[in-house]
Amino acid sequence: MTPTPPSLPPSLPPLPPPRSVPATAAAYRMLWRWHFYAGLFVMPFLIVLAVTGTIYCFQPQIEPLLYPHLLRVKPAGQPLGADALLQRARAAAPDGAVATTYAIPARPDASTEFVFRLPSGHSDSVYLDPYSGEILGSLSVENRLMKQVRMIHRALLAGKPGELLMELAGCWTLVMIATGLAMWWPRLRASGLRAWVRAPAAGKRGWWKELHLVLGAWLALGALAFVLSGLPWTASWGQQFKALATAANLGRPAGGPGAQPPATPGAGHEGHEGHEGHEGHEGHTGHAGHAGRTMEDLPLSELPWATGKTRVPTGSGSGVPLGLERVVAIATARGAATGCQVALPATTDAVYTVSCFPSDPQGERTLHIDQHRGDVIRDLRFADYGAVAKAVSYGTALHMGRYFGVANQIVCAAVSLGLMALATTGFIMWLRRRPARALGAPAYPATLPPMRAWVIGLGLLGTIFPMMGLTMLAVWLLDKLVARGRGVPPAPSGQRLA
Repeated sequence: MTPTPPSLPPSLPPLPPPRSVPATAAAYRMLWRWHFYAGLFVMPFLIVLAVTGTIYCFQPQIEPLLYPHLLRVKPAGQPLGADALLQRARAAAPDGAVATTYAIPARPDASTEFVFRLPSGHSDSVYLDPYSGEILGSLSVENRLMKQVRMIHRALLAGKPGELLMELAGCWTLVMIATGLAMWWPRLRASGLRAWVRAPAAGKRGWWKELHLVLGAWLALGALAFVLSGLPWTASWGQQFKALATAANLGRPAGGPGAQPPATPGAGHEGHEGHEGHEGHEGHTGHAGHAGRTMEDLPLSELPWATGKTRVPTGSGSGVPLGLERVVAIATARGAATGCQVALPATTDAVYTVSCFPSDPQGERTLHIDQHRGDVIRDLRFADYGAVAKAVSYGTALHMGRYFGVANQIVCAAVSLGLMALATTGFIMWLRRRPARALGAPAYPATLPPMRAWVIGLGLLGTIFPMMGLTMLAVWLLDKLVARGRGVPPAPSGQRLA
């Protein structure tokens, strides 16, 4: 008898297709992931920038409180002449010190400051009472508090590597702002004006999330303005930006950076040279008048962005040298003296350079005056700047809290401290959601919508800021490797974020 084969189990119904994550939810999760990476990197730098930026913003109020005996005097009659004050300052300076800069007092109760380069290469400021000629004391240019605050703000006191790191943090702040706004945008569309107000939230994490979200919405525009106005001063991209602005004739007046100054300056002749820009180097030991010197090489503590790469012309090199007092009178006659700095000539063919960097950008001025004949070889004004240089000058004045007085300082401080609060709330949210011994990044979505606009936008951002583009590429590759290592399916071809 033939055995009966065992009955086969009934065929199982096919498995349902895996549920796909809605495109908007997947896009939101990827944006959140990049916002998380950007915020995690930027967070400590934002706190440093906020604290140092707020302190430096109030420099005009803080320094007189720190050094009242050096910076403030009691007006008493007519002040002494600049030459007499310079002679007394030289007598009080250390042996071998060379006078490099004279700061013209900006107000009647301000002391007179001369900067001396010491044999060690450092610089000291010597302060005098302009009415009595009394020596009030001296300060190290490099070690004074506000210089240290400024260098922490720019470079973490770490030199060139610190400058590049702070620049990179500024660039990644753009990614953080963009992704944060993108995640907030659906709420704005759905709630209108209520999107700007913190909504009720369940639990402490929800409370922190709402606070973080509303803070970010209110601060996004200010943060964007801070980043964009600060980047032209950076060590890497800022230099490239100046070169581009110069090539496009947008950052300088007609004449170009290669324009030659007149070989023999005539009375009253004003040459114009190109404007690029860089911040002045405090305590710089360079001398005017040497071939190829630019304004950046002069010992000026502050310098308009537009004049940084402008070449310093040479003088006639013969005749009886003018006194400093006569040079100040020439600058005053042209409306460019009060509050300006004068770089003193170091050689016989060097010129006096008067540089003005006031609160109102339209008052920016640079004069090169022959030290023997008194001719104004070059007179560069705000009206000579190109469109880009003018925009950068206004952005700098606003960024530093200088343009519209105390109100500008308060706005800058509010934005800075708000950004610190944003970084703090983000850190607290991360601690509350982070698993033990794990990074706690938002989960990688299994599928992604095309997000072509973001691909193009981040690509353009990486092209404009090459150093940032390289780090974005590195983060994307690392993110893909981490996601693959955890078994998360990669996005389908043609649907990747970057």
